[in-house]
Amino acid sequence: MTETDALYAVSPLDGRYDGRTAPLSPYASEAALMRARVRVEVEYLIALADLEATSLELGLEAREHLRGLYSHFAEEDARLIKKLETEGHADFEATNHDVKAVEYFVRHRLPEGSDASAWIHFGLTSEDVNNLAHRLLVRDAVDEVLLPELYAVRDTLAGMAREHRDLPMLARTHGQPATPTTFGKEMAVYASRLGRATGRIRRATDNLRGKLGSASGTYAAHVAAYPTVDWQAFAREFVEGLGLEFEPLTTQVNPCDDLAALFDAFRGANAVLLDLDLDVWLYVSDRYLGQEAVAGETGSSTMPHKVNPIDFENSEGNLSKANSDLTFLADYVTTSRLQRDLSDSTVKRNIGGAFAHCLIAYGKTASGLSKVVPNEQVMRDDLEDTPEIIGEAVQTILRREGQEDAYERVKAVTRGKDVTLEDFREMFDELEVDEDVREELHALTPTGYTGVASELVDDLE
Repeated sequence: MTETDALYAVSPLDGRYDGRTAPLSPYASEAALMRARVRVEVEYLIALADLEATSLELGLEAREHLRGLYSHFAEEDARLIKKLETEGHADFEATNHDVKAVEYFVRHRLPEGSDASAWIHFGLTSEDVNNLAHRLLVRDAVDEVLLPELYAVRDTLAGMAREHRDLPMLARTHGQPATPTTFGKEMAVYASRLGRATGRIRRATDNLRGKLGSASGTYAAHVAAYPTVDWQAFAREFVEGLGLEFEPLTTQVNPCDDLAALFDAFRGANAVLLDLDLDVWLYVSDRYLGQEAVAGETGSSTMPHKVNPIDFENSEGNLSKANSDLTFLADYVTTSRLQRDLSDSTVKRNIGGAFAHCLIAYGKTASGLSKVVPNEQVMRDDLEDTPEIIGEAVQTILRREGQEDAYERVKAVTRGKDVTLEDFREMFDELEVDEDVREELHALTPTGYTGVASELVDDLE
């Protein structure tokens, strides 16, 4: 698509964000689906030739030619398949059927003199081809595009965690000042969560399952033609040869529980990044994080000083859209009227759109993280201006010393009041405790009250 064409695109995925979504084109476009279908048809034809029961013979040269149909699949091939579907070509009338058009394409491109024409799509239903093609594309899109982006974000977070492990920062629970943490430890939490989330995506991708059971999942046509062939074993070997797990029990439709699990896994990763986007946005708002200004960039059409956290806001919006789409897809693809209805066909064409919103979001989060810089002085000043946060430590030490009313005494001094360290020190001097305990209490400071936050960063794998 040219830059001019993008201005007239109906979807921003193919318009405004065309450059960002381009890496998914080899896996999510209609041409990609055509190529994957050709691959399934060709490999199935070759597998039939390897069966002793069939009379089909394909020599080495013929096999290389056939595999070239998908390994060297070009724009002109995609256009020919579309023409076979919508207009017809040569001796073929218009199919008005996308998979049948692929079958005719393979037939049209057979080596000269080949007698393999009758064996193309032998005993298959369209869903046998489609379910395998979709999973091959989904698997490669995840492996080649989406997971590398998520791994990069996770590595960035882990790097920030280690670099700023000792930087004390006021925590907030319910939006209110709470026990201090370190900025590094908070980034480590997100790195850890994202690591687990990508692990779930990896496992779901490795468990994508394909079927090859014909019109009702019974191998009826295959058995009618060759009753002595173990078609279940043939199907298993074929599906596993494509790098997919084998699904033996199906209707005409692959149940798609595997795809639903993958979509849910992506929703989990996206939820982690949504949480991160919101927190980083708040840290920017509180000036805990500064942003590097990009030369020539405009933050506001009316306020020249502004450097807005637009990357995180853009990511938030795209993650939300992606999760809405993924929820719909996961709910929809697992249902079918009786053995088959066609409604899932158009729905599955939107998998690429959901993945595209994911990809945009991952890139935006990565871009935003590359621009933020912790403002150490602001964090330290905020801690020192909130001395009441050591109240937790004070009452816990006093509890250790056997003072049953420790919580109530600290609450009376601090809750709803502007408190200074001097107020605490006056309280410490009035306590009936051993002198070493009094010294322990006097040594408490907001910036030093971070527990083992720094050490927790080491729990990152």
